[in-house]
Amino acid sequence: MSDFFQNGVVTTLQNLGARSLEDMENELIKFSRRRRMVLLLPALYSEFQTPAMHTIIEELKDVKYLYKIILGLDQATKEQFEEVKELMSQLHCKVDVLWNDGPRIKELYSELTNEGFPGLDTPGKGRNVWTMLGYGLTDKDAYAFALHDCDIVNYSREIPARLFYPIIHPGLDFEFNKGYYSRVTNKLHGRATRLLYTPLINSLKKVHGHSRYLEYMESFRYALSGEFSFIRSMGRGIAISPTWGLEVSTLSEVYKNTSNRRICQTQIMDTYEHKHQELGSQESNGGIYKMANDIAKTLFRVMAQEGVIFSPSTFKTLLATYFQESRFEISKYNALSKVNGLDYIREKEIKAVEAFQEAIKEASNEYYEDPMGVPALSPWITVRSVLPDFSDKFHEYVQKDNQ
Repeated sequence: MSDFFQNGVVTTLQNLGARSLEDMENELIKFSRRRRMVLLLPALYSEFQTPAMHTIIEELKDVKYLYKIILGLDQATKEQFEEVKELMSQLHCKVDVLWNDGPRIKELYSELTNEGFPGLDTPGKGRNVWTMLGYGLTDKDAYAFALHDCDIVNYSREIPARLFYPIIHPGLDFEFNKGYYSRVTNKLHGRATRLLYTPLINSLKKVHGHSRYLEYMESFRYALSGEFSFIRSMGRGIAISPTWGLEVSTLSEVYKNTSNRRICQTQIMDTYEHKHQELGSQESNGGIYKMANDIAKTLFRVMAQEGVIFSPSTFKTLLATYFQESRFEISKYNALSKVNGLDYIREKEIKAVEAFQEAIKEASNEYYEDPMGVPALSPWITVRSVLPDFSDKFHEYVQKDNQ
């Protein structure tokens, strides 16, 4: 049982526990006759060596409302690509596997790069999501898309159902749906959200005052979740970040492209368990540290596009404010853990916020030196305006790979 409290500027759709999954799926089957749904799965080949991916496949076998699944496959040889196609063929709906390391997709990347489109030489989840979306848009019958990661240990078919339902239901008017959930086992997880994102947003509000953008970003219960859905018209016009700032960048693109009234967030499961990132450091330039750096730079750049002026003194004030806000968050989660009998090691939490503080400091220096940063992957409507025949070629190449 969950609460029904509505806060912030986007609609929150909690799971109040009264409705069965089967009842929701039966409605989705009816809606699918006119509004076809496509599930996007960004995956590394290595994830097919884990129990999580095989659980996802087993769960998706029972999903009857999907029109198509598009699986974007990274870091795979020809033999591994063929192996993945065989595994995915167990599902009842059509599955197209995008072999991003294959010669045909690489040729398409080169063609786009030669036309001046940026970011295609940066492999990763962002490019994978962008590629899947572009391919999905080549099918004129695809109405809505949902995306989730492939490392979810406790996966359930409830995830795609709750992602699709609000944007598919003909009696609702949502264009974008962000999934959220709890990250709790015997301790609290979600360090990047709890100890970086929330106190950084609060700090930016204190330093820069009221902002519609920050009010919007503050409204999401799990802004850094990798699960979201959107209708076709939304997907055509959003740019995708190739960096670790993908989730924040996507929310920012949605903010620019539609009204808050057409955005919702949905509780897609009670608890969520996936592989955990190492904290990382400035020296390693990896792990959650790298994520924190990219998230901070993304927020700075979007706010600059909104007309906010940053200066060295601004960033110094921001760091001092973040120090105070992050320690306040630690005190909150310490209390929450004690009340619920959870393991809580304050020293580790302090170590995390110290790393995040360094990441914000590094991000501010990098932003100040280069306010534009790593360019986003262009919206697909832009690609089509420059290369009108590209979609046909894209579709043809993927179909040849999947024969």
